[in-house]
Amino acid sequence: MSRTPLLRAAVVGTGHRAQAFTRDLAARPGHRVAALCDPSPTRMAFHNRLLTAAGEPPATEWDPERFTDLLTEEGIDEVVVTTVDREHDRYIVPALQAGCRVVTEKPMTVDAQRCARILDTVRETGNSLTVAFNYRFNPVHEKVRALLADGAVGEVLSVHFEWLLDTRHGADYFRRWHREKRSSGGLMVHKASHHFDLVNWWLDDEPEEVFGYGRLAFYGPEAGARHGLRRPYERAHGADAAAGDPFALDLAADDTLRALYLDAEGDDGYHRDRNVFGGPVTIEDDMAVLVRYARGATMTYHLTAYSPWEGYRVMVNGSAGRLELEVEESRWQSSRTRITSTGGAPHGDTAAEHAGGVRLTLRPLWRPPAEIPVTVAHEAHGGGDTRMLDALFGTAGAAGRPLAGERDGALALAVGLAANRCFETGAPARIRDLLPGLGERTG
Repeated sequence: MSRTPLLRAAVVGTGHRAQAFTRDLAARPGHRVAALCDPSPTRMAFHNRLLTAAGEPPATEWDPERFTDLLTEEGIDEVVVTTVDREHDRYIVPALQAGCRVVTEKPMTVDAQRCARILDTVRETGNSLTVAFNYRFNPVHEKVRALLADGAVGEVLSVHFEWLLDTRHGADYFRRWHREKRSSGGLMVHKASHHFDLVNWWLDDEPEEVFGYGRLAFYGPEAGARHGLRRPYERAHGADAAAGDPFALDLAADDTLRALYLDAEGDDGYHRDRNVFGGPVTIEDDMAVLVRYARGATMTYHLTAYSPWEGYRVMVNGSAGRLELEVEESRWQSSRTRITSTGGAPHGDTAAEHAGGVRLTLRPLWRPPAEIPVTVAHEAHGGGDTRMLDALFGTAGAAGRPLAGERDGALALAVGLAANRCFETGAPARIRDLLPGLGERTG
């Protein structure tokens, strides 16, 4: 009887998001988390507790400075990258050069230079990269893709995508490293790349030109003072001024957040609970973008990071009708809602408090509108995480749910980079000018 080969995996970056990969690989036959890599021994120890709780042996723990040694000495077959976004290429490139299979969290990276380095390495090595765009695996999104591919609205002429982050989830990006554009690329890169990949995939098309405006309108010290929301503390832990502040995060109140971040502060000095109205904040919280696609369709996209409710509205206009999607991930938030490691954001392990409905409506020309039945889940990115992990580490490339490669990752990134360029210059930006090494589309 033949045995399934055991693939040795390294998980690089052991923060909150990495838990999904550690747990899945520990539970999946044929895979073993052999190594963890992170500047914090405390966070790596937390992930090793996850492994031992799953009945797996603990992984060896490595400092990032010895990552290339890790690959060789541990005999690594696959690498999962879940670090701070600006560090992705630091691990992707040597892992590809070592012949490993590489999976990275979105976004693929944060700027054009790092993107070019990754794409050049793919071409030089012949190895490929997978970007973990879990929105592709949400059954509702799959249904939209199928309807458009079947011609439900005819030729797609335009798309409007409105994304609303509420004052719990949206605020969270302004407490942590994401508030620094050099680390995250801003919400146009870190967050909206989800949506840009989704629309690229829905339309089976590529973006060509972008224009947009963005500003810091709600968070940060100036806006916070202007709106009367700012309180005088740098970080919430131990600050009397943070008591009763609906924007403050109590790390000590949640076992996982305390173990991953509060207990690890002595390792790297990282504070997970900074004041959203403190400084510095170098990303935007309100962004309006216009995208033109290769076959002529346009998309208007608006991201608001301080909304009373969480969710998104998508309208696809075509030559034969219109498709409308509305998802209420959380209908409203109480000022007393506590962020937790399982359900603190709408994409946690449990549905957000006050989760609402999902409505998909087809409005054909000359006929009454039709409500399209959909499978609804609010937890784990609309149920997409489990399906994505199965496609990544089980039945890869499952029918109807193709994985995103490095070119998909670059195209999603490019829209955000172009938007950021527009915010700085006030002029339109062309994708090919930003990423001249993108190469021609195949297939």
